[in-house]
Amino acid sequence: MEILTWQARNDKNVTLVKLSGLTGIGKSTLNNIENGRVSPTIKQLETIAKALGVKISDLYESQYK
Repeated sequence: MEILTWQARNDKNVTLVKLSGLTGIGKSTLNNIENGRVSPTIKQLETIAKALGVKISDLYESQYK
């Protein structure tokens, strides 16, 4: 599964710092999610989706989507 938070964030012109403030998720955690170092929880994806005004399904790509 590919996480697409970077793409969604850039489409909305939101910086990591701003997204961190909107979500309460640390900037380093968001960076690690975007760079594939850690997998986000469903709750984190939901929080990010809400902050960016997108669907959770917009934040990942999977053949099982």
